[in-house]
Order: sequence, then C-alpha cells, then structure tokens
Amino acid sequence: MDKRFQLQFINKVDQELLRDAIAHWGISKRALTAIKFDGGALLVNGEERNVRHRLAEGDVVSIIFPVEEASEGLIPVQGELAVVYEDEAVLLVDKPAFMSSIPSREHPNNSLANLVYGYFEQQQLASTVHIVTRLDRDTSGLMLIAKHRHIHHLMSEQQKKGQIHREYEAVAEGIIEQAQQSIIAPIGRKDTSIIEREVRPDGQFAHTDVTVLTRKNNMTHIRLKLHTGRTHQIRVHMAYIGHPLVGDELYGGNHTLIDRQALHCRYIEFEHPLTKERVHFESKLPEKISTLIN
Repeated sequence: MDKRFQLQFINKVDQELLRDAIAHWGISKRALTAIKFDGGALLVNGEERNVRHRLAEGDVVSIIFPVEEASEGLIPVQGELAVVYEDEAVLLVDKPAFMSSIPSREHPNNSLANLVYGYFEQQQLASTVHIVTRLDRDTSGLMLIAKHRHIHHLMSEQQKKGQIHREYEAVAEGIIEQAQQSIIAPIGRKDTSIIEREVRPDGQFAHTDVTVLTRKNNMTHIRLKLHTGRTHQIRVHMAYIGHPLVGDELYGGNHTLIDRQALHCRYIEFEHPLTKERVHFESKLPEKISTLIN
C-alpha cells in the first residue's frame, strides 16, 4: 500500500504547462524539489512527466509527495482524542484544559501532539503532527491540525492572510460596561519572565475584538475574536484593560472560583485546503465555564 500523500485533479486548460497547472495547488519550490528528488512523482494519466510537459484538456494529473518522516523524539501515546472533524487533509480536535499542545522537557508524553501522533499510528498514516492553531495548556477548545506538510503550508498561508477565523468565549473579572470594543496594543515578552507577556511599545502588533454577552456577579461573559495570534494575546489584553480572565493567576485573575483560566476556543472557520470551500465548526463550552457563567 502506497502511504504517500497525493493530490489529483483533471486539467481544464489545453496546452498548459504542468508546472503552471500544479501552481494552482500552492506547491512551494521546496515541496517541488522534494517531489523530484526525495521519492515523489508527477504523473499525467498514470505516466511520470516533468514540469515542462504540456497538458491536454481532460488529462488526469497526480501530485505524489515523498513519504513524510515523523518528528524525531515525538512519542506516540494511545488515549482519548475528541475528534470534531476529520478527512484526508485535516484533523480538528477539541482539546481539554490542563493539556499542553506540544510536549516539553518536563512533560515529554502528556501533550495533544503525543495523542495525535498515536492516533496517526493507529490509522497507519505516514505523517508527523502539524499543528495549525495552538492553545495554551489551560485553554480548552478547537485545535486544527494538518495531516501533511503541504497542507500545513497551505493553512499557514491562510493564517498569514488572516483567513482563519477563531472566536473564543471567556469570563472576565468585573463588569465591562462597553458592549463592544477593539483592543489594539502591542505584545512582547516581559523582561523578568520567560513565560509572561505584557503590552509594551516594542512588542508585536496585536488586535482583539471583545463583545459582551452577559454581566453577572461582578463577572462578564464575553466573546473574543482574534485578528492576530500572539502568545497569551487574549489573557494579556484583558489584563491590560483591567479585566483579567477569571482563574488566570498568571495575569492577576482570581483562581478561587475555577482552577484554570476561563477561556475556550468555541468557533473556527477556514477555507478547506483541497475543496476550497469555507467551512466552520463549533465546540460546546466546558461544564466548569458554563457553571461559572450561570
């Protein structure tokens, strides 16, 4: 069984060069070099051709990528994985709180990446783990993973263009009077910490939209939309306006009501890398956050 990832399409433009036809799939120069020299292939009607080959209308073109090597040092772990959506290109999962996205030196086998790699092994999928959207350890919700390096490349291009939309729900301390607001404030690493971030003039541009949903018991239930993806962006921006997230001890939140920051990635929308259709998915709020709100 050929475990190599492949794309296939029917050519619609008579006398188009093969290299121009495959460019529509966003094949990078690096990927094309790997296809040519590392065990991939370009096939036209089942026969191998080079990029200068002229296509006829109706030709079946197959782009076969080399076998992908797994990440060195990533330990596969069998366990429960909350799969929201899956096809040959992407995997969307619902990450619980208290689980890191990627392994660390202290926790080499307790991350979501370990579970996904174990899941890929079960499927006999020759791929490593390509995380497209990452969440903090104590943040729950939707995480998007690409099943191949080329798909990850396409999704990363979407991210750079702001075409992957994520919305979060959270509970902030205090009553936020303004129904809607945009927080535009640069974020950088705090000088006294390797973990903590802060708003600072020399930081990276960061933009968060905040919408109030409900106000109760000196707390505000909010929806947040990210326009950029800086580390700890929501947590830093909410602390910056004087309303840290409930449970976010690192940024001044009260952790007596909940043992994690009350933050959940509820919604994601993106262009599917193969079908080119806009797709969207939602995730239910965890019980602890729902209880806090109600």
